[in-house]
Amino acid sequence: MFDWMLWTTPTALVFAGIAALLLVMAVWARLSPPIARRGFLRIDTDRGDRLYIGLISAAAFLVVWIAVTDLSMLYALGGALVLIVVIGRWG
Repeated sequence: MFDWMLWTTPTALVFAGIAALLLVMAVWARLSPPIARRGFLRIDTDRGDRLYIGLISAAAFLVVWIAVTDLSMLYALGGALVLIVVIGRWG
């Protein structure tokens, strides 16, 4: 299915997951409009803003992980997921 893009299966799954996440967030926003609040980020954000900030932060975390260590990427994935949850919940 993704042969024309020369993507690997994991890459295609990541982008499909992000697309599904955006779809779920759009439906959730339609059913329950987001309310901006101020968390430890010290800026007014709604849940979509925090998701975006969390995804960008996780990407930066993974890049830094690759740059500074040879440990398994599974540890990095766990750390990135924790980072997204913390930003989403308390950010």
